[in-house]
Amino acid sequence: MIDFLTYYYKKGTEPFLSLSGLPDGEAVPIMEALYREGSVLWERFKDPAQYLQARRQTERWLYQEFKTKGGQPQESYPIYMVLGRSMWFLSAADEVTLATTAEIQVPLSIFKEGEVSFTYPDSMVSLLLAYHKDPAYYQPEYHGKLFTLSEIGSIVEANGLPEVGWTTNLPRFLPHYIEAQVWNHQSLLAYKRQL
Repeated sequence: MIDFLTYYYKKGTEPFLSLSGLPDGEAVPIMEALYREGSVLWERFKDPAQYLQARRQTERWLYQEFKTKGGQPQESYPIYMVLGRSMWFLSAADEVTLATTAEIQVPLSIFKEGEVSFTYPDSMVSLLLAYHKDPAYYQPEYHGKLFTLSEIGSIVEANGLPEVGWTTNLPRFLPHYIEAQVWNHQSLLAYKRQL
């Protein structure tokens, strides 16, 4: 099992913050400033209002699913990370995105079972794939599903990470990583102080 999570963020900004913790009126200008056409990370903010609506809907689903599986979220929204490192991001990102993006690695061992959940791939994309059920890409055993720490451990043990042993059939423009949702933000504070 991979023993760390990676947090990606824009250089010069404070890590482990979330747009979800802000009212729409404050979040939209931040997204407008982050938007960059063609960037695998920042192009998602092209339509901030639509993005926020989809994100908040996804977070309601994540929260309920996590609670149903015995999760103990200490916040109403998670901090998003990646299990291991995203090979997809490193290969799909343009030079400017790579040059302006920083990362922090956090040991998976600091989290209890009820503090972190996982989706494959990115949670918003996972729900979208489950909604459309396109036979070319849809994987019913993964898409539209939330996994606990022990469940994702079993999946990675059997398959490896996406693009590192685990062959996936998603198109290149969609993220090929396992997203982690950290529901205990306090556990990340020590890693913010180390910067």
